Amino acid sequence: MLRQLTTIARNTFVESIRQPIFSVLVLLGALMLVLNVMLSAYSMEVSGPGDDKMLLDMGLSTIALIGLLLAAFTATGVISREIENKTVLTVVSKPVNRPVFVLGKFVGVGAAIMLSCYILSLILLLTVRHEVMSTASDRLDGPVISFGFGAGVLSLILATWGNYYLRRVFTSTFIVTLAITETLAFAGVLVLGKGWVLQTPWHEFVINDGRMAQIAIGLIMVHEAVLLLAAAAVAASTRLGQVMTLMVCVGLFALGLITQSLAQYVNYKLSLPHDLGVAASFSAIWQTDLGTPVRLVYSAAQAMYMVFPNLQFLWPADAITQDNPFTTGYVLNVSAYAALQLTAILAVAIALFQKREVG
Repeated sequence: MLRQLTTIARNTFVESIRQPIFSVLVLLGALMLVLNVMLSAYSMEVSGPGDDKMLLDMGLSTIALIGLLLAAFTATGVISREIENKTVLTVVSKPVNRPVFVLGKFVGVGAAIMLSCYILSLILLLTVRHEVMSTASDRLDGPVISFGFGAGVLSLILATWGNYYLRRVFTSTFIVTLAITETLAFAGVLVLGKGWVLQTPWHEFVINDGRMAQIAIGLIMVHEAVLLLAAAAVAASTRLGQVMTLMVCVGLFALGLITQSLAQYVNYKLSLPHDLGVAASFSAIWQTDLGTPVRLVYSAAQAMYMVFPNLQFLWPADAITQDNPFTTGYVLNVSAYAALQLTAILAVAIALFQKREVG
């Protein structure tokens, strides 16, 4: 069973990064991250860290958005299209359990999306190191510009050469090469300061109260949120097409960001304590003298908070910009929460595909 799962996952990973839309979205995300450095200079804050906060917010939002789009397009490209073309029969007709097929597809899709998020995270960290040029007197960061852009150009050259001379697929070669070159670029930036002076590799992670280290930890939580969206895309693509899968991912992302606020609003309006249990919360809502429509709306808000993943737990921008360092306990708790939510979504995906007619 493990061999079957790894084979399906490996083939799905290769097929995912070979899709042209995959490389297009990664390049689009990289371009947006670079442009954020210039756009963040218009935060309208005369003095203070407003520009850098805006850069971080826009950067994390870019990675989340690209991850959402990659999840929807990649999952439908390797699952929904395979079901529509009946090629899935060649797998499930063999002694391969349907749960193994779904899990293998998720592992492959998730690995491809995590590779793209890793590339974009490196670029974000490079832009954070460069910082926003708020005034004309600010200096360009030579190592960041040279190594960052050099890595992208080198990846394009190597992918083109490999496609022309070795007959390798351009898109997958470019993505893998870009991950390697950007890693080397970031390593080079860690040992070279803005003035091309040597420094210790951990220097960037300890200055400014360890802000770079906090951002790196926050990126891990963003990646976990993207994995939840990837699992939802896999679940939706077992039954739906590309457009509807994209709508499901967008809806889950939006609800995951607002359900906590909705539940807190209900507690505030009814003067309920925040640590009130689920059953007690519903009981308190229906014991009020409010009209039935209002009680139904309040109950629906609490129900959505229970059912949908709370992505606010995995959104680190506020804590980083407000200088609230992450504790080990908090990171472990939200990671465990993400793992439980991921397990639940994959269980739904397996249940949806279990009765799916593929013949």
